[in-house]
Amino acid sequence: MSFRGRSALRRSTARGTALAVGAALAFITGLAAAPAVHASPSAAEALRWAPCDDPAHPGAECATLSVPVDWARPDGPRIDLAVARRKATDPGARVGSMVFGPGGPGDSGVERVVRGISRFSPEVRRRFDVVSFDPRGVGGSNPVTCSGDLLAERPSPELKSQADFDATMAYNRRLRADCRARTGPVFDHLDTAQTVRDLDALRAALGERELTFHGSSYGTLLGAQYAETYPRRVRAMVLESVMDHSVPTTRDFLRSEAATAQDSFHEFAKWCDAAADCAPHGRDVRAVWQGLLARAGRGELEDPAKPGTSLSSSDLVNKIAFRKFYQADYAGLARAIAEMDASRPLPASPTSTAPLHPATPVFCSDWHLPVRDYQEYASLVAMMNRTAPDLPYLLPVHMTAACLGAPTANPQHRLDVHGAPPILVSNALHDPATGYPWAVSVTRQLGRSGVLLTYEGHGHGSVTSGPCMEDTVDGYLTDLTVPPRGTSCPAVPSPS
Repeated sequence: MSFRGRSALRRSTARGTALAVGAALAFITGLAAAPAVHASPSAAEALRWAPCDDPAHPGAECATLSVPVDWARPDGPRIDLAVARRKATDPGARVGSMVFGPGGPGDSGVERVVRGISRFSPEVRRRFDVVSFDPRGVGGSNPVTCSGDLLAERPSPELKSQADFDATMAYNRRLRADCRARTGPVFDHLDTAQTVRDLDALRAALGERELTFHGSSYGTLLGAQYAETYPRRVRAMVLESVMDHSVPTTRDFLRSEAATAQDSFHEFAKWCDAAADCAPHGRDVRAVWQGLLARAGRGELEDPAKPGTSLSSSDLVNKIAFRKFYQADYAGLARAIAEMDASRPLPASPTSTAPLHPATPVFCSDWHLPVRDYQEYASLVAMMNRTAPDLPYLLPVHMTAACLGAPTANPQHRLDVHGAPPILVSNALHDPATGYPWAVSVTRQLGRSGVLLTYEGHGHGSVTSGPCMEDTVDGYLTDLTVPPRGTSCPAVPSPS
């Protein structure tokens, strides 16, 4: 797919189909030896830049990069990856290209560069060409395509019996077969180990001898495995809001995700008790929230975004609370809680608890999260609800249900990094999705290369959270100034 004369952000669609991309939040075998990356074509041949067709956001350039569908068969079928860049605003001070690894999985790096350039500090934009791409299976890079009708049939993750468990397994098989048929051969090669090779091909096509990389959230998995595979091709690497791909079992993964989400609810409740501008101030905000969960469970809570329709307890947790925790927007969550609490109850009706996102084969390809049967699944859900009593049916439960029975090409393992330069690991103490213990663990796995930078605040994402964080990260990326081990930066007030 060429971007010349087309919109860099256009999504190919077909009648009866829908994109199946996820935004997962977030593990014991060794990574197979990487097949050698064959000589890349010259940058001029590989990346033919042209203005992206987005008049509302001028200045970005788009291109495509051809890569093998399967890097184990470099001479086999190929796909085009969508790539975008914005040139350094100060060409005389330019360091080189910095590649951004998008999160999700399922986030578009092209959209980030074209529309969300404020995500990067002014100094980074001044000194680097900011480059990103749509990972294989996403956006403009051979997107995973599935039947919209079949996606609409997705069963609830609130399984009640072995029959429900069996039905979910059968549904997952049907969906995978449908998505594979509609997407093509790349469907079986969407794991991060393949994307590591794509990233190295992009580095070569950009003409960079060494990679400068900033990965956020799920993009940290890409960065860490790149450093493991090509340690001596790293110039500088920031891993922000870090996923720990060494978490060994389904139970460990779900427990750690529940614990970090509940920590954010505790922090919110503590703030509300002390802040005069908390909308339910003076009341027990946890009791108010539990009341909303009960109303949602009965189908009596109105969806603020869809007047007249009910909001499920799962959507209340994942669409309302969790999104506010990502932004550290406690005041906004408090207002939403107060408004919903004061709303007129809807007549009780059944509610849908379908996942926020359809199954993402990228996540399933990277995480081996087996569940034997309904009894084990119920045990896992009960454990999560004990760990996060205020946040039932968090998104990781949805993703686990969506991956039941799926093959895993790139399962969890501890990092084995040798010969890489210092790698900066950045995490908030109170991150709702990638908990601080994960950042500590990944830093240890990086060995001598790991340097942990702690943001003493809240939210998912931290590198531009105040001048201390921004200056430290900028100095590392531009001048390779490594902060002392144990460096931390104070929390700053939320923009809200």
